Amino acid sequence: MLPLIIGIGAGLAGLIGAGTAISGAGKMIEANDTQKSAQKLQEEQVERFKERDKATTRLMDALGKQELEIIESFGRFSDVIEKIQGRPEFKSISKDDVKLPDYEADKLREVSVGARALLGGLGGAAAGTAGGFAAAGATTSAVMALGTASTGTAISTLSGAALTNAMLAALGGGAVAAGGGGIALGTAVLGGATLGVGLLVGGIIFNFTGSNLSDKADEAWRQANETKKEVDRIVKYLDELEGAARGFKDILSKAEFQYNLRLNKLDQIVNVYGKTYWESFTDTEKLTTEDLVLLVQLLYDMCQVKLVLKNPDEKGLNTVNNRAISSAENKAEKILSRVGRAA
Repeated sequence: MLPLIIGIGAGLAGLIGAGTAISGAGKMIEANDTQKSAQKLQEEQVERFKERDKATTRLMDALGKQELEIIESFGRFSDVIEKIQGRPEFKSISKDDVKLPDYEADKLREVSVGARALLGGLGGAAAGTAGGFAAAGATTSAVMALGTASTGTAISTLSGAALTNAMLAALGGGAVAAGGGGIALGTAVLGGATLGVGLLVGGIIFNFTGSNLSDKADEAWRQANETKKEVDRIVKYLDELEGAARGFKDILSKAEFQYNLRLNKLDQIVNVYGKTYWESFTDTEKLTTEDLVLLVQLLYDMCQVKLVLKNPDEKGLNTVNNRAISSAENKAEKILSRVGRAA
């Protein structure tokens, strides 16, 4: 009888042991599946962020370069209009209740030089740099580029890497030795940070843990979900910025088209036909000139708009400057409704 009891006991122990082993194996499989799911979710979110970052940065870079090219062309405008003798001051030209900055030839010529310097430095700059100009206001950036490098040399006279470094240092508040933020801060200001969005998104975005997810399945899953939440937040912001930038770029392009149309006409009137006296201009030519000045004022104003307001909180997202963008677009619509009929 005793051997039978011992045998039954041993059998039951074996069954329990086998059951425990099966349960343990199940948990291991479940944990492994959770780990794989967490890794997959993490990689998907990182890729999702990178795709939205790349698309937004590409658009912002195109907008920033376009604004700088517009500003650079103001030098050509100034050269042509300064040849017209006896011309009006044009300071009173306006459209209804639209308030625009006064036309000043010297100021436009200077900012044109600054824009040329910035365009010259874009060749070796990181993705997001030109977009940083649009985010911070291309006109303001062009004015700052007229400054002096830490060596005492005018930035606008430099070229290549020296130009890029001096430009970044100037926009970073000056050389570190002089109490400024130097090239590093300038790079961050312009959006040339490692992740490409810099000023566009904010200070410190978040750390992708990538392949360094916790070895513990539950913790890895939690980390992956935290990444998803953060990516959701940033992608929502990037979508808003991209939408605002696209709308702004569309109307800027319309204004630029009307501006170039009239600039080419005035260039022909002055430099081809040789008309350099305002009194010799026909009514149509005078209207072309007046509308051109109005468009210069409009474009200068639009290129001053900061598309992004920087968040002082390093962990916070920046803000799309929707109010200023909307105001600039409304001004442009009013101006274009006038000059469009006269084109």
